[in-house]
Amino acid sequence: MADRPASETPIGSNLPPLSLHVPEPRFRPGDPVDYSHLPIPPAGAQPRPDEGCPASDTAPLCIDLIRVLDENHQAVGPWDPRLDAETLRRMLRVMALTRAFDDRMYRGQRQGKTSFYMKCTGEEATSVASAFALADDDMVFPSYRQQGILIARGYPIVDMINQIYSNRADKLKGRQLPIMYSSREHNFFTISGNLATQYPQAAGWAMASAIKGDSRIASAWVGEGSSAEGDFHAAMTFATVYNAPVVFNVVNNQWAISSFSGFAGAERATFASRAVGYGMAGLRVDGNDPLAVYAAARWAANRARANMGPTLIEHFTYRAEGHSTSDDPGQYRSAQEREEWPLGDPIMRLKRHLIARGEWSVEQHTAMDAELVEHVKAATKEAEKNGVLGHGLHHPFRTMFEDVFEELPWHLQEQSEQAMRERRIKWPEWKES
Repeated sequence: MADRPASETPIGSNLPPLSLHVPEPRFRPGDPVDYSHLPIPPAGAQPRPDEGCPASDTAPLCIDLIRVLDENHQAVGPWDPRLDAETLRRMLRVMALTRAFDDRMYRGQRQGKTSFYMKCTGEEATSVASAFALADDDMVFPSYRQQGILIARGYPIVDMINQIYSNRADKLKGRQLPIMYSSREHNFFTISGNLATQYPQAAGWAMASAIKGDSRIASAWVGEGSSAEGDFHAAMTFATVYNAPVVFNVVNNQWAISSFSGFAGAERATFASRAVGYGMAGLRVDGNDPLAVYAAARWAANRARANMGPTLIEHFTYRAEGHSTSDDPGQYRSAQEREEWPLGDPIMRLKRHLIARGEWSVEQHTAMDAELVEHVKAATKEAEKNGVLGHGLHHPFRTMFEDVFEELPWHLQEQSEQAMRERRIKWPEWKES
């Protein structure tokens, strides 16, 4: 029987015509915002299973939302990590420093000092609190909004700015886009502009660590949009099959550039629930609650270190700013979304918790913010001595041919010499430094 054209319906058929579903966000520019459809459970109501439990025991936590800080700014429930005040103050400081750094770099891009920048405003806890929960020698495979991990691990702010400006002090020699850092010394794997590549890399690194009998684990981050990439699912399969000691983090900030999370599957299920299908442990956590993020990351890290395998953590949060300096979120989402977001701001929540404990004050916080602004300002001025975008203060031209081969192959040697000749012809005054 011949195939029937899709546009034709048989005479007398009572079958309804098929229709394609295209996800659509609830709010567009100018719309009032009402988040009452989001189920936000009370803090402290979620059970905390043993870190060595069967993965299936975590299935209810893949659709729940692990929360620690309640409406009175108190830490409650079994997921309370019971961190001391000094650790919490350090965590607060790193998150505040990350935000101050973002603000300064955003202004620098608008002033033409760099070509590109991406802020993590509202998402600081997903990287900083996670970094505090990991060991410093655990390998992290970040996406492009995890600058807080580098800052938490003590990477110099000046070096971060040098990389953003691609100047002569850039440790990556101008070979990466701004904000795509790399630091072997800080166990921070090179950020890739190709989304989700870090997931299979993290799974492979974790498998290698297990093969060697090491004690270090891996942790990787992607946005919820990247979870639709094939690399995500390949990594999940390998990690589960080989029981790899890895923590997979999905930062569900509701938007992948201008596409809302429904295009990655959020209308049908939570992102954490994908763990169930793979037989992996999964947790869904309030990504704006630093204590909850810390507790979930520590639980997953301890589980991996105990040879109990991988965990998928969904951080339910909100991207308060544009996707990048090239993006205008006002073109595709309501301006009220940020203000109405029901889980608040991670820095404010930790600040209020410390104040409620009698371990912090509004005056101390104001003084800290002012100090951090000056700290970032001074680091920026120091970095700008090495150059900014379009100034000519870069690494020597010859370095674009170096650091790949131990000895430069003949064809690259020829290309290098040709490039040098053409450069001297075009700019006679140019001198290779």
